[in-house]
Amino acid sequence: MDFPGNLFVVAAPSGAGKSSLVKALMELDSHVQPSVSHTTRAPRGQEKHGREYFFVSNQEFDAMVKADAFVEWAHVHNERYGTSRHAIEEKIAQGADVILEIDFQGAIQIKKVFANAICIFILPPSWEELRSRLERRAEDSPDTIELRLKNAAVEVAQVSKFDFVIINESFDRALFDLKAIVHSQRLKVAAQRRARAETFKALQIP
Repeated sequence: MDFPGNLFVVAAPSGAGKSSLVKALMELDSHVQPSVSHTTRAPRGQEKHGREYFFVSNQEFDAMVKADAFVEWAHVHNERYGTSRHAIEEKIAQGADVILEIDFQGAIQIKKVFANAICIFILPPSWEELRSRLERRAEDSPDTIELRLKNAAVEVAQVSKFDFVIINESFDRALFDLKAIVHSQRLKVAAQRRARAETFKALQIP
Protein backbone atom coordinates (compact mmCIF):
# COMPACT_ATOMS: atom_id res chain seq x y z
CA MET A 1 0.00 0.00 0.00
CA ASP A 2 1.29 3.47 -0.90
CA PHE A 3 1.47 6.15 1.78
CA PRO A 4 2.26 9.87 1.37
CA GLY A 5 5.18 9.68 3.81
CA ASN A 6 8.55 8.00 3.21
CA LEU A 7 10.09 5.23 5.27
CA PHE A 8 13.86 5.32 5.82
CA VAL A 9 15.56 2.28 7.34
CA VAL A 10 19.08 2.75 8.73
CA ALA A 11 21.25 -0.22 9.72
CA ALA A 12 24.86 -0.46 10.84
CA PRO A 13 27.15 -2.52 13.02
CA SER A 14 27.24 -1.41 16.64
CA GLY A 15 29.62 1.52 17.03
CA ALA A 16 29.41 2.78 13.44
CA GLY A 17 27.55 5.92 14.53
CA LYS A 18 24.03 5.11 13.37
CA SER A 19 22.21 6.55 16.38
CA SER A 20 24.23 9.77 16.45
CA LEU A 21 23.62 10.38 12.74
CA VAL A 22 19.88 9.71 12.96
CA LYS A 23 19.58 11.96 16.03
CA ALA A 24 21.43 14.79 14.26
CA LEU A 25 19.25 14.39 11.16
CA MET A 26 16.04 14.67 13.20
CA GLU A 27 17.36 17.80 14.94
CA LEU A 28 17.88 19.40 11.52
CA ASP A 29 14.73 18.10 9.83
CA SER A 30 11.55 18.14 11.93
CA HIS A 31 9.64 16.28 9.20
CA VAL A 32 11.67 13.15 9.93
CA GLN A 33 10.21 11.28 12.88
CA PRO A 34 11.42 8.18 14.72
CA SER A 35 9.53 4.95 15.07
CA VAL A 36 10.39 3.66 18.52
CA SER A 37 11.21 -0.04 18.56
CA HIS A 38 10.58 -2.56 21.33
CA THR A 39 13.48 -4.40 22.93
CA THR A 40 14.10 -6.90 25.71
CA ARG A 41 17.50 -5.39 26.59
CA ALA A 42 18.02 -3.09 29.56
CA PRO A 43 18.34 0.70 29.07
CA ARG A 44 21.86 2.10 28.58
CA GLY A 45 23.11 5.42 29.89
CA GLN A 46 20.41 8.10 29.74
CA GLU A 47 17.98 6.08 27.62
CA LYS A 48 14.31 6.37 28.61
CA HIS A 49 11.35 4.06 28.04
CA GLY A 50 9.31 5.29 25.08
CA ARG A 51 12.02 7.63 23.79
CA GLU A 52 14.94 5.51 22.52
CA TYR A 53 13.06 2.20 22.89
CA PHE A 54 10.10 0.59 24.56
CA PHE A 55 11.89 -1.63 27.09
CA VAL A 56 9.75 -4.73 27.65
CA SER A 57 10.08 -8.11 29.34
CA ASN A 58 10.51 -11.35 27.40
CA GLN A 59 6.93 -12.23 28.30
CA GLU A 60 5.61 -8.94 26.91
CA PHE A 61 7.65 -9.39 23.76
CA ASP A 62 6.32 -12.94 23.30
CA ALA A 63 2.76 -11.66 23.57
CA MET A 64 3.37 -9.06 20.84
CA VAL A 65 4.90 -11.69 18.57
CA LYS A 66 1.85 -13.92 19.02
CA ALA A 67 -0.44 -10.97 18.29
CA ASP A 68 1.47 -10.30 15.02
CA ALA A 69 2.14 -6.75 16.22
CA PHE A 70 5.62 -6.55 14.70
CA VAL A 71 6.44 -5.88 11.06
CA GLU A 72 9.84 -7.35 11.91
CA TRP A 73 11.69 -8.65 14.92
CA ALA A 74 15.05 -10.29 15.43
CA HIS A 75 17.66 -11.53 17.89
CA VAL A 76 20.57 -9.10 18.12
CA HIS A 77 23.46 -9.50 20.61
CA ASN A 78 21.43 -12.04 22.62
CA GLU A 79 18.45 -9.68 22.95
CA ARG A 80 15.30 -9.17 20.88
CA TYR A 81 14.18 -6.07 18.98
CA GLY A 82 10.89 -5.50 17.17
CA THR A 83 9.21 -2.79 15.09
CA SER A 84 5.50 -2.09 15.45
CA ARG A 85 3.63 -2.19 12.13
CA HIS A 86 0.89 0.10 13.44
CA ALA A 87 3.37 2.77 14.58
CA ILE A 88 4.93 3.00 11.12
CA GLU A 89 1.71 2.96 9.11
CA GLU A 90 0.06 5.58 11.30
CA LYS A 91 2.86 8.11 10.79
CA ILE A 92 3.52 7.64 7.06
CA ALA A 93 -0.23 7.66 6.39
CA GLN A 94 -0.25 11.17 7.89
CA GLY A 95 2.54 12.21 5.50
CA ALA A 96 5.45 12.12 7.94
CA ASP A 97 8.81 10.67 6.97
CA VAL A 98 9.65 7.88 9.40
CA ILE A 99 13.19 6.73 10.14
CA LEU A 100 14.03 3.39 11.72
CA GLU A 101 17.28 2.30 13.33
CA ILE A 102 17.40 -1.49 13.13
CA ASP A 103 19.74 -4.38 12.34
CA PHE A 104 20.23 -5.69 8.80
CA GLN A 105 17.84 -8.62 9.34
CA GLY A 106 15.05 -6.24 10.25
CA ALA A 107 15.83 -3.95 7.33
CA ILE A 108 15.47 -6.83 4.88
CA GLN A 109 12.18 -7.88 6.47
CA ILE A 110 10.85 -4.30 6.38
CA LYS A 111 11.61 -4.04 2.66
CA LYS A 112 9.42 -7.08 2.01
CA VAL A 113 6.46 -5.41 3.74
CA PHE A 114 7.03 -1.79 2.69
CA ALA A 115 8.29 -1.98 -0.89
CA ASN A 116 8.96 1.78 -1.01
CA ALA A 117 11.22 1.74 2.05
CA ILE A 118 14.67 3.26 1.52
CA CYS A 119 17.37 1.14 3.16
CA ILE A 120 20.63 2.84 4.20
CA PHE A 121 23.70 1.11 5.64
CA ILE A 122 26.32 2.93 7.71
CA LEU A 123 29.88 1.57 7.50
CA PRO A 124 32.86 2.38 9.73
CA PRO A 125 36.03 3.47 7.90
CA SER A 126 37.99 0.48 9.29
CA TRP A 127 37.83 -2.37 11.78
CA GLU A 128 40.40 -0.60 13.95
CA GLU A 129 38.25 2.50 14.17
CA LEU A 130 35.13 0.47 14.95
CA ARG A 131 36.90 -1.27 17.85
CA SER A 132 38.17 2.09 19.10
CA ARG A 133 34.68 3.60 19.07
CA LEU A 134 33.22 0.66 20.98
CA GLU A 135 35.95 0.93 23.59
CA ARG A 136 35.65 4.73 23.90
CA ARG A 137 31.94 4.68 24.66
CA ALA A 138 32.72 2.51 27.72
CA GLU A 139 29.30 0.87 27.83
CA ASP A 140 30.23 -2.76 27.14
CA SER A 141 32.46 -5.37 28.71
CA PRO A 142 35.46 -6.68 26.71
CA ASP A 143 33.53 -9.88 25.97
CA THR A 144 30.55 -7.89 24.67
CA ILE A 145 32.83 -5.79 22.47
CA GLU A 146 34.31 -8.94 20.96
CA LEU A 147 30.78 -10.23 20.30
CA ARG A 148 29.80 -6.96 18.63
CA LEU A 149 32.88 -7.07 16.39
CA LYS A 150 32.17 -10.69 15.45
CA ASN A 151 28.59 -9.79 14.58
CA ALA A 152 29.77 -6.72 12.66
CA ALA A 153 31.70 -8.94 10.23
CA VAL A 154 28.43 -10.70 9.37
CA GLU A 155 26.48 -7.44 9.18
CA VAL A 156 28.76 -5.53 6.79
CA ALA A 157 28.66 -8.47 4.37
CA GLN A 158 24.97 -7.61 3.76
CA VAL A 159 25.61 -4.09 2.46
CA SER A 160 24.83 -5.01 -1.17
CA LYS A 161 21.19 -5.62 -0.16
CA PHE A 162 20.76 -1.94 0.72
CA ASP A 163 19.85 1.03 -1.47
CA PHE A 164 22.53 3.38 -0.13
CA VAL A 165 25.76 3.12 1.86
CA ILE A 166 27.43 5.86 3.93
CA ILE A 167 30.99 5.50 5.25
CA ASN A 168 31.11 7.33 8.57
CA GLU A 169 34.70 8.51 8.62
CA SER A 170 33.86 12.18 9.15
CA PHE A 171 30.63 12.73 11.09
CA ASP A 172 29.81 15.99 9.28
CA ARG A 173 30.31 14.39 5.88
CA ALA A 174 28.25 11.34 6.85
CA LEU A 175 25.44 13.58 8.09
CA PHE A 176 25.55 15.56 4.82
CA ASP A 177 25.26 12.28 2.92
CA LEU A 178 22.30 11.15 5.03
CA LYS A 179 20.52 14.48 4.49
CA ALA A 180 21.17 14.20 0.74
CA ILE A 181 19.60 10.75 0.59
CA VAL A 182 16.49 11.90 2.45
CA HIS A 183 16.06 15.01 0.32
CA SER A 184 16.63 13.25 -3.00
CA GLN A 185 14.12 10.54 -2.08
CA ARG A 186 11.45 13.17 -1.44
CA LEU A 187 11.98 14.52 -4.97
CA LYS A 188 11.60 11.21 -6.79
CA VAL A 189 8.59 11.13 -9.09
CA ALA A 190 6.93 8.25 -7.24
CA ALA A 191 7.45 9.91 -3.85
CA GLN A 192 6.15 13.29 -5.09
CA ARG A 193 3.16 11.55 -6.65
CA ARG A 194 2.31 10.01 -3.25
CA ALA A 195 2.99 13.14 -1.21
CA ARG A 196 1.46 15.68 -3.64
CA ALA A 197 -1.33 13.64 -5.16
CA GLU A 198 -3.65 16.66 -5.40
CA THR A 199 -1.08 18.64 -7.39
CA PHE A 200 -0.63 15.80 -9.87
CA LYS A 201 -4.42 15.54 -10.17
CA ALA A 202 -4.85 19.29 -10.66
CA LEU A 203 -2.22 19.25 -13.40
CA GLN A 204 -3.97 16.29 -15.00
CA ILE A 205 -0.82 14.17 -14.92
CA PRO A 206 -1.73 10.52 -15.48
